[in-house]
Amino acid sequence: MKPTQLKQALIHLTDKKRPAFIWGPPGVGKSDIVREVAEHRKVELRDVRLSLMDPTDLKGLPVISGAGAKKQVSWAAPDFLPTKGKGILFLDELVSAPQSVQAASYQLILNRKIGDYELPEGWSVLAAGNRAGDRAVVHAMPSALANRFVHIDFDVDPDDWSIWAVQNGVSDLTRGFIRFRPDLLHKFDAATNPRAFPTPRSWVFCDDVIQSGLSADTELELIRGTVGEGAAIEYVAHIRMAKDLPSVDEILMNPDSAPVPTSPASKYAICTALDKKANKGTIGRLLSYVGRLDAEYQVVFMRAAGAINREILQTKEGVKWLTDNQEILI
Repeated sequence: MKPTQLKQALIHLTDKKRPAFIWGPPGVGKSDIVREVAEHRKVELRDVRLSLMDPTDLKGLPVISGAGAKKQVSWAAPDFLPTKGKGILFLDELVSAPQSVQAASYQLILNRKIGDYELPEGWSVLAAGNRAGDRAVVHAMPSALANRFVHIDFDVDPDDWSIWAVQNGVSDLTRGFIRFRPDLLHKFDAATNPRAFPTPRSWVFCDDVIQSGLSADTELELIRGTVGEGAAIEYVAHIRMAKDLPSVDEILMNPDSAPVPTSPASKYAICTALDKKANKGTIGRLLSYVGRLDAEYQVVFMRAAGAINREILQTKEGVKWLTDNQEILI
């Protein structure tokens, strides 16, 4: 399930208080999706890492009260478990925890209580973890625990990531590269188990590097150490090429005469540089320029621009382009 679908699914499940488990490789944004769901519902998010705990950490410590024959033991719940309000209790890295810790979570996940503690009515439970094939630290999930969840597989999607990247300040250079090489958004070879490999998370690290004003050699070494050798070389070549393209201001001022790039990589780069600039006032001039590119790049531009700002699809220019190009959109 791609991120936009996953977000809607989790909103529904948390509304229904139905526990869900998100399966996916490292670095794809599982925890980010859960955070967005909490923000959408305007509730608190508590991120609990069970991989760092012992079974008693979850159930709490015994407390003796009373005296003599009236002595009894109760359990003092840990402070990371909520006692009031509304929110999402997120059990991240659940399958990285030993099975004894997973077993301690059974009652909390399904029955919303553990020992003397009871999860407040306004709270929902979500969990996430990596798959065994991802070479992450993973313990088998007991069937009794697995049966307590709705299981959802997280699928990386370049279009969803591009929209997220716009909203989170990722540069046009990095977005343009991923549009040109979408297969490099996430690439991991379990057989070779590389130290550095491309993921949505690592591309954000790379974007920070290229915006830091470092020397070219230092920049390349840091990027190589983040996404691996092959992806780093392609990425650096792409961003150096993209920096020589006409500026957005030049294109808006002279859409019919501004230079048009010739290579596929530079065409993807220019479309990505323009998509977030599209609004009711600029869409006509941008389509005049983009219309000078091949149809496939026009589609790349309009799909991204329309996802970022839906109002352009209702403009006279947007409607005309959709009508003229309906055959290639099918």
